[in-house]
Amino acid sequence: MKFSKLSQLFLVSTIGLTGSTLLTSCAINTIDYVFVSNSAGSSAGSAGQIQTYDADSGTGALRPGQPTVPSGGVNPVSMAVTADYANLYVVNAGDSTTAGNVVHFSVAGNGVIAQKDVLTSVTSPLAVAVNAAGTYLYVVSGPSPALITAYSLSSGAIGSAVASVALAVPGFTSDTIVPTGVNVLANNNAVYVAGYDKSAYNPGGATTSSANPGWVFGYVVGSSGALTAAANSPYKAGIKPSALVSDPTNRFVYVTDFASNELIGYTIQGGSTLDFLINGPFKTGNEPTAIAIDPRGIYLYITNGLDSTVSAFEITLSTGTPSVSVSSNGGQTNTTDTTPVAVIVDPSIGRFVYTANQLGDTVSGFVLNPNTGALDLSISTPYPTGAAPTALAAVPHGNHAIQAVSP
Repeated sequence: MKFSKLSQLFLVSTIGLTGSTLLTSCAINTIDYVFVSNSAGSSAGSAGQIQTYDADSGTGALRPGQPTVPSGGVNPVSMAVTADYANLYVVNAGDSTTAGNVVHFSVAGNGVIAQKDVLTSVTSPLAVAVNAAGTYLYVVSGPSPALITAYSLSSGAIGSAVASVALAVPGFTSDTIVPTGVNVLANNNAVYVAGYDKSAYNPGGATTSSANPGWVFGYVVGSSGALTAAANSPYKAGIKPSALVSDPTNRFVYVTDFASNELIGYTIQGGSTLDFLINGPFKTGNEPTAIAIDPRGIYLYITNGLDSTVSAFEITLSTGTPSVSVSSNGGQTNTTDTTPVAVIVDPSIGRFVYTANQLGDTVSGFVLNPNTGALDLSISTPYPTGAAPTALAAVPHGNHAIQAVSP
């Protein structure tokens, strides 16, 4: 039987509304609270907001949870939580009329977040990370200048800056560096920043430098939070590194290259120095944008912005080599909504994967096969969000154990 286009649209809308209604009305066993940062509207200057979703322990399905709260600024782009899941930090990049900031929220056991303090001294913040000890907050800002700044933390509250280092390529110190991500090792001993040299890589514009375009800057964390460049830092990282992550055992760092459609892997030597994995780089989808590793350090997930997919990889623990995990339908990628830009694995049991889809105004959900790393769509996915979601974070519900990190 054939339907007219109008009938088809009505049928699809009815099915979606019915699924959403059933999901909202049915009782779920909440295992995680998932936070999504997005704009309250699509117009310039729209304030940011943080939405909270409850994740079901059996299916990974999301439904709206605690009330939405303001992000404390405009254009939220990055979020991070402390290892005890009691604090959430949100970077608001700002716009042409509103300055950026970093906002600290407390996280209650029922998922309620409440604004505490605001860091306004940072110019053009882009990304944030917090160390596992909960003692330092790392904020990357730029360009002009491109900086990594470490701030002290006390019970989650943001204190003064204890270190600030400019991101510069030796021999090309006047080049414009655009930071794209920051990651701190689980043992708190080193921190890494991904970025590209706009003076050497500027599609559609002029270039003024012959430097390698993509870099990872590594820093050893010293006493009182001091940051010292790691041996041989910065490290070449393709053309346009877009995101980076380290494994929970402090042995490997992985970086996505947006321009080359590749994943670049490094081994960590001497606690901080990076060396290329000998058999890399590794093929991704088109325009990889974000990366995450599951709590056990076994599986790795990459969002591909142009393809609107997420790729799953299994990590060979002895070498760090990632190999593609094939999904249950035989494919090597998994379809998301339009333009995924962030990805997380749930922290409670490491069984669910979520992507924030910037042009789809949704979050896509997947069920992770713990034996293979392959993904299957969760029920009723994708889940509607506010305008242009850009970042994700999650904390376990208080009555569930945390997934053990034991690769």
